[in-house]
Amino acid sequence: MLETGDRHSLGPEARPRLRRGVRLQHSPAHGGYVLLAPERVFKADAIAAAILARCTGEATLSAIVDDLATLYGAPRERVLGDVSALLAGLAEKKLLEW
Repeated sequence: MLETGDRHSLGPEARPRLRRGVRLQHSPAHGGYVLLAPERVFKADAIAAAILARCTGEATLSAIVDDLATLYGAPRERVLGDVSALLAGLAEKKLLEW
């Protein structure tokens, strides 16, 4: 179980952030962005990197979704579903908290 709630508690006012020891970094060797965690590396595509760059613990999930929907000209509900799925998956891997 996550310290700050389970994957179902990610509501619109949640403020997602990378867990301590986890960071998003551009890696020319990997050809883009990677999420670095102790003894683990995850390649992030451009959209995942755009989402993760906003997960600072300051912006709410709602604000992140609104920003991305505007940036990409995509329907808000679709962006919400995609962002929520990514963040829930990362939370299950203990890479993200809210």
